[in-house]
Amino acid sequence: MATAPQNPALPLFYKDLIPLNSQQHANWKTRSTDKATWLVGVNSIPLTVEEFPQAQRNFPIIFTAGDNPIPLALMGMNEGINVFVDDDGTLNTPVYVPAYARRYPFMLAKLRPEAEELSLCVDPTSGLVGEIDEGEDLFDGAEPTETTKNMLKFCENFEVAGNKTANFMADLKKHDLLMDGELNIDTGNGQPFNYRGFQMVDENKLREVRGDVLRQWNQNGMLPLIYSHLFSLELVRDLFGRQMAQGKMPQPVANA
Repeated sequence: MATAPQNPALPLFYKDLIPLNSQQHANWKTRSTDKATWLVGVNSIPLTVEEFPQAQRNFPIIFTAGDNPIPLALMGMNEGINVFVDDDGTLNTPVYVPAYARRYPFMLAKLRPEAEELSLCVDPTSGLVGEIDEGEDLFDGAEPTETTKNMLKFCENFEVAGNKTANFMADLKKHDLLMDGELNIDTGNGQPFNYRGFQMVDENKLREVRGDVLRQWNQNGMLPLIYSHLFSLELVRDLFGRQMAQGKMPQPVANA
């Protein structure tokens, strides 16, 4: 799930990406924050399959539309709305934060499209890294500090999880288990809210999967992940309710 650092197609959250090195960034530090401003107004965040068991307790897990779908944790029912994060970036309730968001402003990326290796890069516009007064050093002379090594390891683990996620999605597609999703929520005023533009597992097709395939999925852990996704969809009404309680609902559109 690494992305080449090329404008304008930068990954979600990132406004710029530069590779870290001890020559140019010898005096750089990184600081922590309790204000995840990069999450403000982001209603869905990429998720790895390893996170399904934790994420499904808090968020509906859906899949993007198109030929190369990826899992998403849904944090708001509409674009530009995150019901778990206040305008200043404060989490307004204890929830699981996906690894994709926790690694920011760091990530592993290819320095050139044709490159095989990945390099630790950072978003210098984040305000969380640079020649700042307080924070943890990124380098000790020419060597990376423990802080940098730990972030590199975190990003490497994320890439491994990303590969597992790609294999999971390939299996879903191989067995034609994904279907176009549609959610209809009736608030009782005669104008239901309709949500489309995503994919979900087709439960009818899942029931028809051969027994030997199901056994394999049960043994390799894929089957519980599928059910984590399906169970998580029960949270859609809770998410909708939170958004309505916060007064962030768009005008409903009646069916044509």
